[in-house]
Amino acid sequence: MNRDKKVPDVVIRRLPLYLRVLSVIDPAELPIISSEQMATMVGTSSVQVRKDLSYFGVFGKQGVGYHTVSLKDELRRILKLDREVRVGLIGAGNLGAALVRYHQRSPVHKPLQIVALFDNDEKKVGRKVAEVEIYHIDQLSVKIRELNIKMMILAFPAVNVQEIVDACVENGITSFLNFVPASIKTPPGIKVQNSDVTLDLQSLAYYT
Repeated sequence: MNRDKKVPDVVIRRLPLYLRVLSVIDPAELPIISSEQMATMVGTSSVQVRKDLSYFGVFGKQGVGYHTVSLKDELRRILKLDREVRVGLIGAGNLGAALVRYHQRSPVHKPLQIVALFDNDEKKVGRKVAEVEIYHIDQLSVKIRELNIKMMILAFPAVNVQEIVDACVENGITSFLNFVPASIKTPPGIKVQNSDVTLDLQSLAYYT
């Protein structure tokens, strides 16, 4: 892959879809997969599949397809999922707990390990959700360093958001998945991906 070539965010966001498809395929039954087959399973076009993968090199042969196992391994490497990435989650409420349980049940969750939950509710501290311990938010900085957490999920009420994000960045967090309905600022090189169910539903209402 040419690191000088800027890869659009939308392409990066499609790579996990391709990886998910490849992860449920039995390579003994389908050792070679075509771009048409992948497109059908993902819900896009074969042209889009080939264009997306072309950003990272040549993986398949024209008229033949892609080696299922090799392509899966390459996508894992590109997404840096060939190693463990430790994740924290701030907000042990209904949303946070649901996210942990959903993630733990995912067949492709293993490289991404949620290792800590944080909350300011004293009654929740010390408890576990799907075997993940809940720590007090006051322990955030210490636990980020101690547990080598690099990614943080934000799923708490929109109070003191920027202060918490700043503390995360200062202690080594490099990316955020943000469910908090608030705009946050981060230094260059820190990735923030926002997810707002309400906004998604409001946009879908247009099609009803």
